[in-house]
Amino acid sequence: MVIKQVALETVCGITSTLPENTLPEVAFAGKSNVGKSSLINALMNRKSLARTSAQPGKTQTINFYRINDDLYLVDLPGYGFAKVPESEKQKWGKMVERYLQKSKQLRAVFLLVDIRHAPGEHDKMMYDWIIRQGYEPIIICTKLDKIKRSQKEKQLKLIKEGLSVRSGTKVFAFSAETKQGREELWEEMDRLVGQEDV
Repeated sequence: MVIKQVALETVCGITSTLPENTLPEVAFAGKSNVGKSSLINALMNRKSLARTSAQPGKTQTINFYRINDDLYLVDLPGYGFAKVPESEKQKWGKMVERYLQKSKQLRAVFLLVDIRHAPGEHDKMMYDWIIRQGYEPIIICTKLDKIKRSQKEKQLKLIKEGLSVRSGTKVFAFSAETKQGREELWEEMDRLVGQEDV
């Protein structure tokens, strides 16, 4: 995909009405420190459209980024690390659940995990939860530049086993630093939204 225009079009908080978009959507979920904002910025070829932060848990809203007139990248609130009360986290969970159940345009949910570590309890819960919402999560293993090339296959296997991924689940390795994996992710998203020829 040739990216001509990118805009943060809608920001939904806990009490917001979800937008009724007419373009396809792909959503990104992941732990608060997994590099979700960095990945979104790298995909969009922008430095700071999605706000990155040294303080995990910055994204407390559902953010809809419109790409050209082709699709939306949807940034879901990070989970696991944000220093917020449990009651607030439950509200986020309800908000995300509402989005996954109500969106008519959502084509896929990408789940981000850190390639350096075995999936944690929150990652496993999120993977199972996305499946219960009726989606087959596509796994993105972030921070690929932080491990040696020789470790890649071993770490991918560790993550697949740790999440008990279903047979046929797509797993991508990605680095926001080097942009490695960016083309493969765009190919997958183009396929999901029917833009293969664009």
